[in-house]
Formats: sequence, C-alpha cells, structure tokens
Amino acid sequence: MRLAQVCRVVPLTLLSRVPTRVPAAISWYDEFQRLYDTIPCVEVQALKEHNDQVLHLSFSHSGCLFASCSKDCTVKIWSNELDISLQHSSNMRPYNWSYTQFSQFNSDDSLLLVSGVFVGPHNSSSGEIAVISMENFTLLSRVRNKPYDVFGCWLNETNLISGNLHRIGRITSCSVLWLNNAFQGIESENVNVVKRLFKIQNLNASSIRTVMVADCSRYDCPDLLLDYEEQLAASSTCPVFDLGSDSEEEETKPKQTLEPDVREMPDDGAVTAEDGLQQFFDDIMEGRVKPAMTETELETKVAELFVRTRTKPPELNLLPTDSDSNTKYLIFTTGCLTYSPHQIGIKRILPHQMTTAGPVLGDERRSVEFFDSLDHVIDVHGHIIGMGLSPDHRYLYVNSRAWPRDCVISDPMQPPPIAEEIDLHVFDLKTMKEVKRPLRAHRAYTPNEECFFIFLDVSRDFVASGAEDRHGYIWDRHYNICLAKLQHDNVVNSVAFSPVEQELLLTASDDSTIKVWRSPRVVRVQQARKLRPRKLLFSWLMNQKS
Repeated sequence: MRLAQVCRVVPLTLLSRVPTRVPAAISWYDEFQRLYDTIPCVEVQALKEHNDQVLHLSFSHSGCLFASCSKDCTVKIWSNELDISLQHSSNMRPYNWSYTQFSQFNSDDSLLLVSGVFVGPHNSSSGEIAVISMENFTLLSRVRNKPYDVFGCWLNETNLISGNLHRIGRITSCSVLWLNNAFQGIESENVNVVKRLFKIQNLNASSIRTVMVADCSRYDCPDLLLDYEEQLAASSTCPVFDLGSDSEEEETKPKQTLEPDVREMPDDGAVTAEDGLQQFFDDIMEGRVKPAMTETELETKVAELFVRTRTKPPELNLLPTDSDSNTKYLIFTTGCLTYSPHQIGIKRILPHQMTTAGPVLGDERRSVEFFDSLDHVIDVHGHIIGMGLSPDHRYLYVNSRAWPRDCVISDPMQPPPIAEEIDLHVFDLKTMKEVKRPLRAHRAYTPNEECFFIFLDVSRDFVASGAEDRHGYIWDRHYNICLAKLQHDNVVNSVAFSPVEQELLLTASDDSTIKVWRSPRVVRVQQARKLRPRKLLFSWLMNQKS
C-alpha cells in the first residue's frame, strides 16, 4: 500500500473565505475527520491487465462493476469486490477499431455503451459506438459516430445519442445528432431504430464534441457552500448567453472578435437572408468592404448571413421548474471562433424527442429552417479538455486551459496558445451561472493541436481529475481546497468514484495501469477484518497445546 501525497494544510488566507460548514456537517471536528480520514488517497491495488495506455474508466450505477477502455483496443469489465478482478475482455480490433476511448453503463446496468476510433477506407478515421449486453457480453449493435470525440451517451435505458459531421465549406460544417435504438440488430425492419435529434451549423472549423445528458429530475442536493465574494468573482469569469431570452443588454451578447468592417444588416425583420447576402455581395463588388476580407472571413460572413433566417428560434423559459422535473439537457462542447472547443452548448430535449418513434428526420420544420438553435451557450475563453456532472446532475464541472487575456483570433485554424495550468470551472445548471472560483492545482503541457481529453468525476463531497503531470487530484467540492495528489508514472487520463462509495476512487494512466485508492478509514476497517481470523486461529492453537 502507498499513501498518496495529501494536501492537509489550508492556508490562513483561505479561512476567512469559509463562512460556515457544509449543510450536512454536525461540527468542525466532524468536518476535520471527513477531510482527513475519508479521502480515497491510499493505493490498495494496481491493475495491469491492459498492455497500452488506459484512457477511460466508468462505474455501473450499482457500483458492482466498472469498465476500462484502452489504446490496446479492448474494453474490460471488472468486478468490484474487496479485491477487484477481471470479469470479461472484449477485443474490438476485428471490427476495424484502432482503440477504445469511452464507455458508459445505461441506467439499469443491463447495457454498456463503448465508443472508439474506427479505421475506415484509405485509413480515414471516424468513430463508432458499440452496445454490449451485460447479461452475456454479446455485441448487440454498432453505430457510426463522427467525429470520434463526440463519444456518445445514453439518453435513457434503450436509446443512445451519436453524432455525424457534414462539410459545407472549408471551415463551415453541420453537426447532426442522432437518437439510436440500442437493439438495432434485432428490431423489426418496420420499426424506426434511429431518429434525428438536432442539426446545428458550425462556424470557423468548430464542431460538436463530447455529448452528455443532464437529468433535471435528479436535482435533490442542497446548494454548494458559497460566500458572497466567491459568487461575485465567479459570475464575472465566464459569460453565459441565454439564447432564448428577449433581453438585448450588451453583456448578454457574445463578443465577435472576428467581425470585419462590414455594414450590419438591420435586424428588424424587413431584410431577408437572401437580400442580406445580395447586398453583401454588392458591397464586395463595389469595394465597400474594407479592409479586404480573406477567403476564410468571407466564408464565415456568408455562413452567418445565410443561417440568420435558416435556424429555428430557441425555446423560451427553458430553466427547469418544480412542475417540469422531467427536463433533460443535451450538453456538449462547441465553438464559434476556432476549431478549439471553447464553448459549452446546452439544448433542451423535449419529451417527444426521447424515443425513436416518429419521423426519422425528427421534428417537422418550415422549408427555410435548416438548423436548430442552441438554448444556452457558455464561453470559457479557453480550450475545454474535460467535463463531468455532479451525482444529482445539477452542477457541471469543466476542465479548461485558458487563452491569454484579450487575445484576438484572426485565423480559426490558429487558435491562441493555451495555459499549462488547468482551470476547473463549476456551473449551476439550475441557474445557468458559474458559481465557484475555478479549482486549480493540476497541469497539462500539450499544445492545441495535440490537446486531448482528461476525464474528471464528481462524488457527493469530492471532485477528482487526471492531469498530464503524472498525478490525479482530489478537491473538496465545498471549500475549494486540494486534498490529495495520486501518483502515477505517466499522464493520468481518467478518474472514477464509485457511485455508492465515494471513499473508493479509480485512476487510469498512460503507464497502462489502473490504480485503486481507498480512504484511510476504509483501509483500517479492512485490515481489522483480515487480522481478526488470524487472532482466532492463534487462540485456538494455543488452547490445543494446553
């Protein structure tokens, strides 16, 4: 066993910002015990069955099983007992996969979604999603997924979400999100097994990635512990744009750093998109567009004018209420200035969209409406490298690497340099606001074009994340303090808390190992149980001698 480096000392400057204990705390002594004795920071087991980088970990909802994905192109299912053991391994190379990268159990733990990189004709790579039955580990269906870092996710017990990408121009594209039935291979040909959910335009080489679903009916936990200074500081960090609002306040509008010197079209409804495009082309021909626009800027401007009246308007008043507890949000990374994912898009999924029944192309729309709008956009002004939901799905935690302050992006194919320090932002999906100062301690070193996803996880009291500095990290969710560093020999790609026991944490690394961490309290209890039979045996032997 090895005890991780634990950050026990809280600077005195932080004490003034802690106004009270967390709501469930009985006393400060109990809080000290919780922060000292229940952190999963003791290494109790190292799993070395993978023979390449381990990229992702996911627990079943019961906590009895977990899955691991790896560059060795296998997905392994593990039994979570006192000593963790391998239960099954599926090799995806026979299906032309390059590697497995993500997995997720459905809500009743009967199915496992596995996402990977698929090698197609002429060595082109996109993604694919496989559904595996947990009853007998058979492969039920496979769904194409493009780009591969959409990953995919479950919407409900039997339906999953995948993506597709259609190129419109050099830096303009369209992302289509599809709802798929998990049992495509055995359903009748007369029953729909797929339906289009949303079709969203992408500008400046951006695309939709990293989809997940937040279920508002699970909002059952109290608010995070905040003080006024924290709320004030957090609210000024990342702008949140409610696209369904009628407000025209300047601060609710995203900054357009790439806007060329072109006369804006009046937005009073009197000018159609066709008229706007025609006037824009006339301005170009007559030399009224100054300075001269590059080909990239021209494509972006035309796409913006075209989409102005070709997009369905966002729904109004989409914040969940007590009478609307079944609301689900589709959450994903996106952007508007560059290919680097710097925004979080949020789109409400309506009840009739949660099944593949109905038209394959989804909602009927007017012939001029090609695209769906987003309901909320959160701009983090940096490269997003990880997202995770709290157990009650109310809080969204986001790993990002910040851009330089006041940077200007003149070429979408050349995003700004990104910081080595990772910021862990916290957003309240009930209010759509950032509610905490960013958590810091972990670092990453790869540049934009090589940047990869670092998976994080959230338990009732803690949040954990991997990092490129060969450590996993654990913070307290309420006090914003780093509690432990968990050492590996290479990059830590993923972490996962047991959903039923937050004193158990798994970490996965490029060193090809999965490490199992338990709290000092649990380790003492387990050691006591192991010693007790030995004492009884010793007493029996002594009695026999006498």
